[in-house]
Amino acid sequence: MSAIDLDAIAEARQRLRDKYLSDAAERPNSTARGIHHMAVLSSNVERTIQFYQGILEFPLTDIFENRDYRGSNHFFFDIGNGNALAFFDFPGLDLGDYREVLGGLHHVALSMEPAQWERIKTKLDREGIDYQHIGRSIYFRDPDGTRLELIPEPLGEMNGSRVV
Repeated sequence: MSAIDLDAIAEARQRLRDKYLSDAAERPNSTARGIHHMAVLSSNVERTIQFYQGILEFPLTDIFENRDYRGSNHFFFDIGNGNALAFFDFPGLDLGDYREVLGGLHHVALSMEPAQWERIKTKLDREGIDYQHIGRSIYFRDPDGTRLELIPEPLGEMNGSRVV
């Protein structure tokens, strides 16, 4: 890995802040209402349900045939505040190199109340699910390799600062 110029990066970041970042009082409202759902691939529907509903305690809210691919399941979990985490499976379709591509999803960060965060962390320990504990967050992968972050901070905050 080549050396990086941290001063140049900091200067570029400040230039972007100065050019594009408005004070919260002056910032326009977003045109979006929120995340309707994020869609992730599943190689095994039942295993995915057992992980997200059984371990992470995200209730399964619906499962139906994917309108775009006959035989494919499209299923949803409630992740709070009207947000959903959705999955597809594609039986008989070899996704090959398209499972993870440049520009794809890096991780999904999910906010939890601190007591729930502690309970889920205990369940991850009990289930033998490896994770990294960095700062206040824990990072781990679901059974298909999707990287998840559980963070005990309120929505719209990061490291104690408002970001939305």
